Amino acid sequence: MRTRKILSSVGVVTAAALTLVACGKSNKTASNEGAKTASKFPVETPVKTAKKGGTIKVAEITDTPFTGVFNEELQMDQPSADVASPGQESLFETDDDYKINDKGPATLKLDRKANTATITVKKGVKWSDGKQVTAKDIEFAYEIIANKATKSQRYANQLNIINGLKEYHEGKAKTISGIEMPDGPDGRVVVLHCKELKPGMYYSGNGYIWEAAAPYHYLKDVPFDKLESSDKLRKNPLFFGPYKLDKIVRGQSVTWIPNKYYWRGQPKLDKIVYQVVSPNSASQAIKNHKFDIIRVTNSQWKQVKDTKDVTFVAKIPLYYSYLAFKVGKWDSKKSKNVMNPNAKMNNKALRQAIAYAMNTDAVYKHYTDGLSFQVPTLIPAQFGDYFDKSLKGYTYNIKKANQILDKAGYKKKGKWRVQPNGKPLTIHFMAMSGNSIQQPIMQNFIQQWNKIGLNVKLVGGRLTEFNSFYDKVQHDSPDVDMFMAAWGLSTEPSQEQMYSEGTMSNYSRFVTPENTKLIKETDSQKAFNHKYRVEKFHEWQKYMFDQAYVVPLYNAYQIDAVNSKLTGYSQKPSKQNNGHPLWYKVAYTK
Repeated sequence: MRTRKILSSVGVVTAAALTLVACGKSNKTASNEGAKTASKFPVETPVKTAKKGGTIKVAEITDTPFTGVFNEELQMDQPSADVASPGQESLFETDDDYKINDKGPATLKLDRKANTATITVKKGVKWSDGKQVTAKDIEFAYEIIANKATKSQRYANQLNIINGLKEYHEGKAKTISGIEMPDGPDGRVVVLHCKELKPGMYYSGNGYIWEAAAPYHYLKDVPFDKLESSDKLRKNPLFFGPYKLDKIVRGQSVTWIPNKYYWRGQPKLDKIVYQVVSPNSASQAIKNHKFDIIRVTNSQWKQVKDTKDVTFVAKIPLYYSYLAFKVGKWDSKKSKNVMNPNAKMNNKALRQAIAYAMNTDAVYKHYTDGLSFQVPTLIPAQFGDYFDKSLKGYTYNIKKANQILDKAGYKKKGKWRVQPNGKPLTIHFMAMSGNSIQQPIMQNFIQQWNKIGLNVKLVGGRLTEFNSFYDKVQHDSPDVDMFMAAWGLSTEPSQEQMYSEGTMSNYSRFVTPENTKLIKETDSQKAFNHKYRVEKFHEWQKYMFDQAYVVPLYNAYQIDAVNSKLTGYSQKPSKQNNGHPLWYKVAYTK
């Protein structure tokens, strides 16, 4: 599992694709047959005797090239994380509740009295060039994230829980004082000295403890500001996972062969080939058995459901797509989000009305056979008690949307409403390209907003390509008022890394005293008490629902079509690594 959420494309990568919608379709006709079927699918392939050898082809479903940054400290996009997964192993493994155990490449020991977290790398965990993974490699990963020259999107204020990390980030110190290497840089033990420990630290994905290492001996000569573009990350990266990189066709395919130094011994397969496939070709590729592992595009489910010689493996992932409103900017000098009180979208009534005008549930359910469904809050149901099931979310209600706008002074002048100050109102909406039905889906939403008198236009008059989309979002492009995106989420529900003042990933750029207070409370010392933490998460969800800076839209069943001759492919948390299968277990059956 991974320390941090990762950028997903709506309907293309982590989640299933959307499909064409007719405006105003009632939810009553929505079929849930697909969901009923998917809910009965196994989460893993049958356990059978594995044999050695063989090549498997894995499809990466995306309509855009992957960026190919093979370093977790700088990597933000889902396609790059996917194609890197045969080599990119996490330091820790977990049980099925995402609690860190001792089975991975490293162990974690927390001491609440001393406020320390001790990471010990196992002997024999080696990079693909044969060098042992060391304490310095763990420290170096923190340096990459925290050094301003790398411009890492992974930096967030919550990492400042480690003593001296803030000073290092601000350039006031040359090293991070709170990272101790008791056996020296070449040893295998790192002690993180923290201001305090947090309740989520026992679990993977908490965002306070980074769960990867970076090969210092290999990258130390590359200046931080050149790291992301360097050949050592893009063409010849090192990993300590079961496979090592054999060749890359930039943005298109990656071939993996066994890492002979892998700490668990030789993996079974001779080769894993990841290849980019357009969402529009996905169903044909499944029916023709072009790939051994391929994600189903949910809008094409009916076309592929009867395919023979595949095992359909399914789960509901930790994921949501969302609509967000730009209300500020990231201040890189101060490393914090700064809200603009006069931003066009900084009016709660406007945001709420936009959310109520969306026929979200009807769109996704009806056209994916129920495989996609609206989610009511920003904490997914998989988080158990932390999910506030009393919240119903923004259900489709045009009448309510109109009433909210009328009351807030957004009066109609002809066809369109104007701002409360009487000035014209045009809202620039950015959405991502994907498969062939993304365009009609987004046009549907624009028509819904037009119905309540809002003049909404697509940024640039068209859908935006994945990499350009996130470039505009991350750099607060002034031509974007609101955008629709998606997150593949961490396995621990702390929201500090998503929506706090000090995280670059708070792309809406909203900062309020109440939000800051609630997020701090959910991760406070009091929050070691489960009941208290549950209460605070519920309060936060209600607050976020009311404020509507970020409106959750949908999640979807994630279905993989796996060659029925394969074993060892699993979507169980205890048998996954960063949300991918443990590749050393995947093999052909005898």
